[in-house]
Amino acid sequence: MFLRRKHTQKDDSEQRDAKVIELRTAIGPLSGRCSLFCTDACLMRYLEARNWNVDKARKMLEETLKWRSTYKPEEIRWHEVAHEGETGKVSRASFHDRQGRTVLILRPGMQNTTSAENNIRHLVYLLENAIINLSEGQEQMSWLIDFTGFSLNTSVPIRTARDIIYILQSHYPERLAIAFLYNPPRFFEAFYKAVRYFLDPKTAQKVKFVYPKNKDSVEMMQLYFDIENLPNEFGGNATLKYDHEEFSRLMAQDDVKTAKFWGSDEKPYQLGNGHSVAPEPAPISQQAG
Repeated sequence: MFLRRKHTQKDDSEQRDAKVIELRTAIGPLSGRCSLFCTDACLMRYLEARNWNVDKARKMLEETLKWRSTYKPEEIRWHEVAHEGETGKVSRASFHDRQGRTVLILRPGMQNTTSAENNIRHLVYLLENAIINLSEGQEQMSWLIDFTGFSLNTSVPIRTARDIIYILQSHYPERLAIAFLYNPPRFFEAFYKAVRYFLDPKTAQKVKFVYPKNKDSVEMMQLYFDIENLPNEFGGNATLKYDHEEFSRLMAQDDVKTAKFWGSDEKPYQLGNGHSVAPEPAPISQQAG
């Protein structure tokens, strides 16, 4: 009589490692910033996003490498997008969640500009900044979205929301751990229903609505955040005060760190098939289409 060997976490780990090796072989040799970007952890995120299908993960990753070669998110500097951040509509928090992950705070009610392209560029800059500030071993970030002051006048158009979702899901897969939407107004539900159409099911599961008078949703949020660190806008005991000058100093320091990481003299992005990609930036709306 044969005994079936018990499935273990070690088996899962070995299978994942084998998939990473298979994907690395599939994309071929990398150089320059491509090799910096395509860490084993990065490859694992793309595999996870495509349910460990190597061919689908390869296609997704190659699309990202093409996008990064044209959009060049790692070359955006704070002084280029600082005007978008004057009200603090998106900022990196000074605290982490209970897992030690970087936290982005989004305040759509503080919208101060109308250019979709610049709004997206500002958000992409802060995504890259959040990633460069992740603790060792961390691959994901948490989002806190404060709806104070949010109205139809400050809401982004559906098309802009679609473009943002496209970039997040296509080029930053498995970067989002959780997103808490704190006390959104009732009319936002209609907006979210329209936007949710563009969310894949895995991303949609990470979006949590929290209402101050709903005990269950508040308790769920407190599983992720220490109430002493959490700003009172999110039901915590801390004070959230956005100082644009101070934040700008912090971002300028991080820009030095970013430039050092990526290397200013690195070669352009080059795919494993040996073809380099033209450096001309393409409009986001075309990429999303």
